[in-house]
Amino acid sequence: MATPTIQDILKSAVHPLSNEDEKFLAAVYAFAEKAHSGQKRKSGEPYIIHSLSVALILAEIGMDERTIAAGLLHDVPEDTEVTLADIETAFGHEVAYLVDGITKLGKIKLRGSREEYFLENLRKMFMAMAQDIRVVIIKLADRLHNMRTLKHLPPEKRERIARETMDVFAPIANRLGIGEAKGELEDLCFMYLDPEHYAETKKIQDTYLHEGQAYLERIVTLFRKTLIKEKVSILDVSGRTKHLYRLYQKLKRHDMDISRIYDLVAIRIIVPEIADCYEALGLIHREYRPMVGRIKDYISLPKPNGYQSLHTTVFGPDGRILEVQIRTQKMHDEAEYGIAAHWMYSEKNGRSAWRRIFQKKQSDHIHTLPKELSWVKQLKEWQKEIGRDDAEFMEGLKIEFFKNHIFAFTPRGDIIDLPEEATPIDFAYAIHSEIGNRAVGSKADGKMVPLDYHIQNAQVIEILTVKEKKKPSRDWLGFVKTSGAKSHIRRELRNDEFKMD
Repeated sequence: MATPTIQDILKSAVHPLSNEDEKFLAAVYAFAEKAHSGQKRKSGEPYIIHSLSVALILAEIGMDERTIAAGLLHDVPEDTEVTLADIETAFGHEVAYLVDGITKLGKIKLRGSREEYFLENLRKMFMAMAQDIRVVIIKLADRLHNMRTLKHLPPEKRERIARETMDVFAPIANRLGIGEAKGELEDLCFMYLDPEHYAETKKIQDTYLHEGQAYLERIVTLFRKTLIKEKVSILDVSGRTKHLYRLYQKLKRHDMDISRIYDLVAIRIIVPEIADCYEALGLIHREYRPMVGRIKDYISLPKPNGYQSLHTTVFGPDGRILEVQIRTQKMHDEAEYGIAAHWMYSEKNGRSAWRRIFQKKQSDHIHTLPKELSWVKQLKEWQKEIGRDDAEFMEGLKIEFFKNHIFAFTPRGDIIDLPEEATPIDFAYAIHSEIGNRAVGSKADGKMVPLDYHIQNAQVIEILTVKEKKKPSRDWLGFVKTSGAKSHIRRELRNDEFKMD
């Protein structure tokens, strides 16, 4: 991997940089290089290479100049004699605030058991996320570069860092919608945590792709010609392969038989407008027979992390099965860069969107987040509710954060985002606390289901309620899944006990 330079960062920035921004970042780099002068990493490289690499990742995923600057400076207060006050004097309060956030996130004390350390790590991570999402994005970039250079550390340290990355950082990248970072983090962890299966999976993929590379190139050319002939506007047609860890997960479910995996190779079609997505889908289906049950419209119904695209699986030339993904450039950027793309597209001058959020009072910051990050606000409220209950904190995280999420609809068509295995009571409280309190029955797709029923993806759920005020049942605590539902139920029960006293 080539050593990055400040010029690489300026050229790679997805977020548009003005001449002033470029001069600002050049000054930040000179400051960071001087601060880290003489310092080396475990690899023997000058320390500034790590700072440049983190800043380059941030530039490539569309972060603004202040966040890139904080990436360049993120280790300065911790590892050099330069203070946070020096950074604030040189580059302003916002950059210093972000660097301070990263420094605090890194100061995790190992108190007692490994489990306690792990929980404290998670708490600080999620509280930082609730305060300013950019702090955690910088931490993700820092961890991604550390994973890329993990081979220079002792084996026991490699395994600990890889495990923490797989358990904490890859799910955070997923929740923030940064698909490429998530995939690379998982693959790097896979290499260190399960080297045998990593090697086996890589060999299977390499063998299959070596045989299919010419076919893939032919398909890209055929699809491009078909769309151009029918005058569909296209920005790009390309092929992509599945990340190794995700491939291994699928191979395990299919007895390591790669011929049973239909989306090892996907053709990605990028078009200007949403209407072009559906037109391209119709043409592909006209030319190549689609596989029943494999058409997914994530444009009408985005994934919980905001991902949008049309997916279909077709019988391509020579009878080979292919996955096709069709999306606009905006959808593609959001899939690649995650939440950073929200601010890139929020207005023509994306910079002011970041500025506006930072300039809000810190107490108000959480309310400025886009709907894709409503879970961050819920997370903050939930942590306040449970206090220091470690068992509930861990259990809640497993369900709310690390589990896959599904969608369910209200009868009016509103979308409710829920973790897998959520129940009608979780659904009711997600709509409104009073609907949850007054729930007496539920329907899924028009059929009566019990209140502890596990809702399936895309079902229409109707909650039957009584008009008079009622308290929730204590029994519900035995099956509800979401922290929101648990908090509301406990609060109502406490209030009822208080009134009785």
